[in-house]
Amino acid sequence: MRKLIISSLILTGAHQPVLAQKTDSEDSYKLPNMVVTATRSEREKKQLAAAITVFTREDIEKYQVNTLPDLLKRATGVDVVQSGGLGKPASIFMRGTESDQVLVLIDGIRFGSVTLGTSPFEVIPIDQVERVEIIRGPQASLYGSEALGGVIQIFTRKGAQKQEPTFTLDAGGGSYNTAKVSGTVSGETNGTWYTLGASHINTKGFDAREPTTGFFGVNQPDNDGYYNTGLNARLGHRFDNKAEIEAFFMRSEGKNRFDGFNEDQTEFFNHVVGLSGRLFLTDYWESSLRLGQTRDDNDNLDLDGNFSTKFNSTRWNATWLNTFKLSDDHQVILGSDYRYDEVESTTLYTELSRYDVGVFAEWQGRLLDRHFLTASVRFDDNEAFGDFVSGNIGWRFNWDYGLSAFASFGNAFKAPTFNELYFPNFGNSGLSAEESTSVEVGLAGDYDWLRWELRAYHTNIDNLIGFSFNPNTGNFGAENTDKAQIDGIEAEIGTQILGVNAQLGMSLLDPRNRLTNTRVPRRSNKTLSFDLSRSFGALETGATLLAQGYRYDRQENTNKVGGFVTVDLRSAYQFNKNWKLSGQLNNLLDKQYQTADTFYTADRNFFLSIHFTH
Repeated sequence: MRKLIISSLILTGAHQPVLAQKTDSEDSYKLPNMVVTATRSEREKKQLAAAITVFTREDIEKYQVNTLPDLLKRATGVDVVQSGGLGKPASIFMRGTESDQVLVLIDGIRFGSVTLGTSPFEVIPIDQVERVEIIRGPQASLYGSEALGGVIQIFTRKGAQKQEPTFTLDAGGGSYNTAKVSGTVSGETNGTWYTLGASHINTKGFDAREPTTGFFGVNQPDNDGYYNTGLNARLGHRFDNKAEIEAFFMRSEGKNRFDGFNEDQTEFFNHVVGLSGRLFLTDYWESSLRLGQTRDDNDNLDLDGNFSTKFNSTRWNATWLNTFKLSDDHQVILGSDYRYDEVESTTLYTELSRYDVGVFAEWQGRLLDRHFLTASVRFDDNEAFGDFVSGNIGWRFNWDYGLSAFASFGNAFKAPTFNELYFPNFGNSGLSAEESTSVEVGLAGDYDWLRWELRAYHTNIDNLIGFSFNPNTGNFGAENTDKAQIDGIEAEIGTQILGVNAQLGMSLLDPRNRLTNTRVPRRSNKTLSFDLSRSFGALETGATLLAQGYRYDRQENTNKVGGFVTVDLRSAYQFNKNWKLSGQLNNLLDKQYQTADTFYTADRNFFLSIHFTH
């Protein structure tokens, strides 16, 4: 079966004169109202029913965020739980779904740990990121497994595409002996564009965890440092016939210290490498192909600094897309994805690899001038658990005076991870995929001085993988034991009055285990974010408030973790077109809070940086 699938994929791409896919075209970097992740093609946000948040490079610099989790927690419907300070594991819960039920793409290539099923957001260098698109809600009909809660796509730096090379240099430092430096060079000449960037961040950190008792108790009152060196490169060319080809690369490597009962250091290495392009076969047919590989490698050290264990993941990806323009108002996309996952570890997994192949079709249409519809269906064949069919349909209606209504329905699935399937004395090779159905409705308004959006959604998840005790073996093992129901409301408001920009985001969430009627752990049920910014000539100022309700750290709803309110301040002064000085004061109120039980977060802290652009 595997040979048949691989052969079919190779044959379908055999007629491509160039290796190709440019779905995330250059325009997606320049136009914040255009997105590609929601439909795997360029589309205006106002034509889509999906809940979408976009962060551009300008947003990253405006908010002065130093890590990707710090950026993601600004998105409505996204809950970030981090086990300590810089570099410590960050779990992303989108609309109450599990952290392994969110698909992460980097430049269109699936990224993350094959064993854990999650992605190490904390070690992706923010200085190498150009743009982030967040799609909330099921997207399995386009992407397959893991896109149950939503999709986060990260686009690496593309830089300024100008004839004269553009240089950037940033350097800064702050609390906890933190220092950071980064730089890029980019440009374009005769249809060829290039980008090269590097970054480094280093911190001594603070004590990541309070003392705990019990068999797995920890008491290590030391600073838990972290360093990360990143690199990204991009090279592409556009031919006279509009065909394009591009190679891209991003990597990060470093060391992370934490508090653990038998291991307390990790040496990590991550990379993404790919080749893509596109070709216009006719005026109405665009064909593209993307090939790529991602790696997530971790060597863990024991309390004496000696090598202890390793968990290395490799994912090979191939995607072929064909876009057919039927008319000005209708187009169809036909596509195929192939993925091959591999594990290398000191742990003796019973299986070390698996494949997944998916084929899908999507229709995008406009009816009666103001009705926008999307419909998609996908078939996946997964070596580990079998077949799955997923679908999605979305509708949006745009009235006069900026008012819009939208609704969508979709189902999704998440394949079991390697740990859940094959980990010794725990894995269960007979597991089924986790399955969900979701419905969503909403209203939005878009005016010159005000933008607002209100959404409500309902999600049912079956076959959730939990743990159960096996009296025959005396071990806990993975089983499809749980069911969940998630109901939520999201609201967003943005306005500009008297030069002041204000953005308000709110999320109300009720994530329940349908069998025990307990709240699903580690999710806050209330989140409010409020951001204000104002420019006074060359001076930019801003403030962000984040408030979250309490959460439980265990399924039994014990170990209650209290809610919190934080306030962050920022300011930047543009001396001239080349030089800018910026500074931030985080956790102004010096709030002592946690998002994961027993794990500390940063006290009041500051960071200053200088920026040069030429």
